[in-house]
Amino acid sequence: MTIHREGYKSIGISALIFGLLNVASFTFLSASIPWLAIVIFLLTLGLLLFIISFFRIPNRQLTIDDSKIICPADGKVVVIEEITDVEYFKDRRIQVSIFMSPANVHVNRNPMSGEVIYNKYHAGKYLVAWHPKSSTENERWSVVVNNQHGAILYKQIAGALAKRICNYTTVGQQVKQTDEYGFIKFGSRVDILLPVGTKVDVQLNQVVKGGVTVLASWN
Repeated sequence: MTIHREGYKSIGISALIFGLLNVASFTFLSASIPWLAIVIFLLTLGLLLFIISFFRIPNRQLTIDDSKIICPADGKVVVIEEITDVEYFKDRRIQVSIFMSPANVHVNRNPMSGEVIYNKYHAGKYLVAWHPKSSTENERWSVVVNNQHGAILYKQIAGALAKRICNYTTVGQQVKQTDEYGFIKFGSRVDILLPVGTKVDVQLNQVVKGGVTVLASWN
């Protein structure tokens, strides 16, 4: 397991706060109220370990298969439905949404290889990530990748806690399946818009792993 570069600053600040709080706690409380000093230590240690865990990149065997579309994020499948895409395709698409809790790995990976033909950041609200309007009203970052099978749009969406979306792609870039393309801090969701007729290989409420679980198959 390694730590994502987006976490260096957050972990550093958290470690500094942890150290200062506990130095003060043990200096002023350990003699008179030792139990409180221990409680503060355990609570702040738990928070520090959670922050470190949030930015983890676990070692895993990634799935590389040109005939498949791989899940771009860890989490739970919360939406599988046909919708009208108003942002890019302007037609009917199959939307699959993956909700990421704060406990999930938050590295986002390319579902397929191909060329980035669209990349757009949208400022917006911070509705809870499972809200139906979060796909179109929340802060989000959309990417469309095209290859010989077709084009798909995948969208990083901020939630009530997520206040920063990181995206590392640019138009014209050639991306590789399962390579990292972004990161969302502190819980959110990713929407994937597939061509109608694509075989969806996941089910509602299924727990999936980014870069590992097959999301769909090209016909």
